[in-house]
Amino acid sequence: MNDEMQAIEQEYRDGVAAGAPVETAARLDYAPYRSSILRSPTKSATLADPETIELHSPAFGHRDVTWVESDLTIQHNGEPLGERMVVTGRLLDGDGRPVPGQLIEVWQANSAGRYVHKRDQHPAPLDPNFTGTGRAITDENGFYRFQTIKPGPYPWRNHTNAWRPAHIHFSVFGTAFTQRIVTQMYFPNDPLFALDPIYQSIVDQDARDRLIAKYDHSVTSPEWALGYQWDIVLNGSKRTWTEPEEGDH
Repeated sequence: MNDEMQAIEQEYRDGVAAGAPVETAARLDYAPYRSSILRSPTKSATLADPETIELHSPAFGHRDVTWVESDLTIQHNGEPLGERMVVTGRLLDGDGRPVPGQLIEVWQANSAGRYVHKRDQHPAPLDPNFTGTGRAITDENGFYRFQTIKPGPYPWRNHTNAWRPAHIHFSVFGTAFTQRIVTQMYFPNDPLFALDPIYQSIVDQDARDRLIAKYDHSVTSPEWALGYQWDIVLNGSKRTWTEPEEGDH
């Protein structure tokens, strides 16, 4: 598996050196990521009337989302298990301008690497004090902020002894369902990066690095929570990688 991923990355680097364009998105049919072969499109997309879709679009506002929903550690009667942390950052456009008033949703595994989902059969314990979902609205300067528990890595069945690096899923809505993007935030120096076909399906190292949060001591709360900072860029050459919505890892 590692040799196959390294060969693909080397082929990509050689291509860029020869003048091929830089890839900022994951490959839809990345062979080491087996599910991507099964679900990558083999036919052209079907055109839909955007006006019809917009009739069913969501409507969000500050009155719909409260600050309590951005604290994933207070949703139950007790304290969740694990390393408490704060994740904050800004939603930016391709020119570095803040994007205010946008709904950001997160979901994640608990500290043992287990999702509260019937399809998750990982034999790790569920935490009765942690559901792993939250949401927030970006403020006038594009900032969001979540308080949560650091998720654990977990196994998946892509290949023998496959484990996913610890990560948090982010969804960003515009003003319609058709404007939704989904991405993943990772943590620095995870030893599983080189072994993960989903992370490696982004063959450009700079694009991969943009998915990794930075530890920020100014965000860290004394004797309470570690702080991480991670910006999401919506477009342009520095845009954040996004995944197909049907992605389940």
